[in-house]
Amino acid sequence: MTPELAALAATVFVHLAAMMWSQRSLEADVGREGNTGPRDGIEDRLSDRTKRMRRALANHVENTGLFIIAVMLVEFTESNGVLTALFAWIYVAARALYLPAYAFGWVPWRSVIWLVGFVSTLAMILLSVF
Repeated sequence: MTPELAALAATVFVHLAAMMWSQRSLEADVGREGNTGPRDGIEDRLSDRTKRMRRALANHVENTGLFIIAVMLVEFTESNGVLTALFAWIYVAARALYLPAYAFGWVPWRSVIWLVGFVSTLAMILLSVF
């Protein structure tokens, strides 16, 4: 397995952590019945942290697609190298740090961390093209 594919696999664990953290926070706010129900009208019962966790999870989902594309481009073009591996793992680290940064409202670090992950993804794409 290439380092880029290993980083993609590691992203699954970051995603699972984001899902579980978001769900635990949601259940703390609305209880098990609110969590297992249709969740209609629960928005007003959610804490600020739960709202942030749900946004962090949505952001993670949005950004994972680009990372998957970057990894696939690197793999299909066989442009794997030290730089693509480094950028792939920087992305994973950035996404892992992004979750607590968003949950705990680390301003402006949340945006800086997001930018690091985004730039790493773009760098992988550019390295696969040129």
